[in-house]
Amino acid sequence: MKRKSLKPLAITFFVSGIWDTIAAIQYLFVIGTGRKIDNPDIEPFYAIFLGSFFLCFAYLQFLSAFNIKRYVFNVGCLVFGRIFYVIQLYVSMVFVADFPNTFAFTGIIDISFVLLYIIFAQVGGLKLSELFVPKIAG
Repeated sequence: MKRKSLKPLAITFFVSGIWDTIAAIQYLFVIGTGRKIDNPDIEPFYAIFLGSFFLCFAYLQFLSAFNIKRYVFNVGCLVFGRIFYVIQLYVSMVFVADFPNTFAFTGIIDISFVLLYIIFAQVGGLKLSELFVPKIAG
């Protein structure tokens, strides 16, 4: 069976890398105790630590987007990561006293990326399992 175009998936994955780069810059330079955004409080070490992870995710997305058919498993990894983040964010907003809703919009953006990944993978002819189980060359 011939696959349809995975270009929309690749473009979305690349754009989500830009989103993670923006998050990295925010965590590296803006978020943290004594910085512009410090609610909730976060130790600068952890803000920089998180920023470095966002840079890694962005790098992964940028390079994977250029050969999305081969690296489609990376899309599945980001699906899990983004879903976990959204759940953690909204559970904290609901159940942790005085947790600010400052980053509520990021949950909306991240879940939107997850939905677009899945939709564009399906439109591109991929089975959902191909996002989560790497194909063995053979």
